[in-house]
Amino acid sequence: MAPPSSTQFRRAWRFNPAHLFALPAMGILALFILYPFLDVLRFSTWDWSGLSAPKEVGLENYRRILTDAAFWASLRTTLYFMAMALPAFVILAVLLALALDGQRYERPVKALLFLPGLVTLGGATLSWYTLFAPEYGALAALVPIPRWDQEVFWALVLVVLFTLWRHVGYGVLVVSARLKAIPRTLLEAAAVDGATAAQAFRYITLPLLRPAITFLLVIGTVLALQSYSAVFLLTRGGPFGGTRVLGYYLYETGFENFRLGYAAAITVIVLILTLSFAYAQARLLREGE
Repeated sequence: MAPPSSTQFRRAWRFNPAHLFALPAMGILALFILYPFLDVLRFSTWDWSGLSAPKEVGLENYRRILTDAAFWASLRTTLYFMAMALPAFVILAVLLALALDGQRYERPVKALLFLPGLVTLGGATLSWYTLFAPEYGALAALVPIPRWDQEVFWALVLVVLFTLWRHVGYGVLVVSARLKAIPRTLLEAAAVDGATAAQAFRYITLPLLRPAITFLLVIGTVLALQSYSAVFLLTRGGPFGGTRVLGYYLYETGFENFRLGYAAAITVIVLILTLSFAYAQARLLREGE
């Protein structure tokens, strides 16, 4: 593919009065996204507790991250969490959307699946804690509940299940919307040609679902790398620091240990990791088309 010529660049950047209508939106983005990010970059070059005067340290905070064992441990925990939650999120969304497609009860079931995402996070976590507490939870009298308050694996499983419960309904809606856009004539033509249901799904439905799957992978990656709320409210990073994901480590560093400059540097690293993972996934899936 030939690189764009200077004429094409001039044509692309030619002033259009319609662009003026985008100025309010661009102003809001600059005010609430770009300006705070630039401020975080500035804070990341400070040694600052939030109470004393900031001290300029340049890139020292980023050098500390390279030798910070707690940071790397929280990154490993975040990757474990993502490896458990992300495939389950995408697979469940696709399977549920396929199972519900065209059924009479499709709409009410989708509404029920989406409902947990509308419940306030504090109320949802309180309900889960009340149900799944190993010693006095409501379910502990009926079925054995693993000691997730003492075992790292089961604590991660609890956080993953809670995350899926809250977000899988959204994934189902995204996949279902894409399913509705697939022309039925393609599937009918495949059936006339003798294709089985499995073959039609593999060669027609699944390739056409690729944009929805790409979107869910990117959104799921962002949620996993920036996960914090469920860990904070359910496990507080325990047991033994086994669920201390990057988001929770960032909170501890900034608001419990009062190292706001160092926390700002971690924020920048988390943002870079999130964008890198999301871009790599989107690029890989695009190349597979």
